[in-house]
Amino acid sequence: MQDVAATVGEDRTGPRPQARRALGFTLVVAVLAVVLDQASKALAVAQLAPGERIPLVGDLFGLSLVYNPGAAFSLGSGATWIITLIGVLASAAVVIFAIRLRGARWGLALGLVLGGAVGNLIDRIMNPPAFGRGHVTDFLAYGDLFVGNVADVFVVIGVGLVCLNLLLPNARTMTNSERTESAS
Repeated sequence: MQDVAATVGEDRTGPRPQARRALGFTLVVAVLAVVLDQASKALAVAQLAPGERIPLVGDLFGLSLVYNPGAAFSLGSGATWIITLIGVLASAAVVIFAIRLRGARWGLALGLVLGGAVGNLIDRIMNPPAFGRGHVTDFLAYGDLFVGNVADVFVVIGVGLVCLNLLLPNARTMTNSERTESAS
């Protein structure tokens, strides 16, 4: 049971300073991700005309400004408020995990997921047509597959890092006998 408390960064007196630093790192990464996402969207809106496609790597990758009412691949276009609610709940869940987990690997992964989710939530809350039903600004065109944004890239990278973190051994959670066995 002591190993579990050490893993989540808590003991009977509350969060340890190391756990607070990990949460702080998560929040710094998230804020940087939101700033980069919102700045890139503002630049895209200022420089691109809706519907125009600018090829960067032939037909594989380019720029194309669209306003997406749905989620990935425009799924759920008629239920934007539900997508907004899911985004709020997902962001809260990431913060809860960030409070419980520690380490730079987790801070980076969760910070990217949180920053991406919040970046798109800002669009849903602030963009037309209405509060909580706003369309997300997308401009990164991946062939004819879909158009996304920097927030989407951060979420995908963050989720990939979460998966990697789950697969990698974590020395803090290993017992002394497990460390001895893995060293031999």
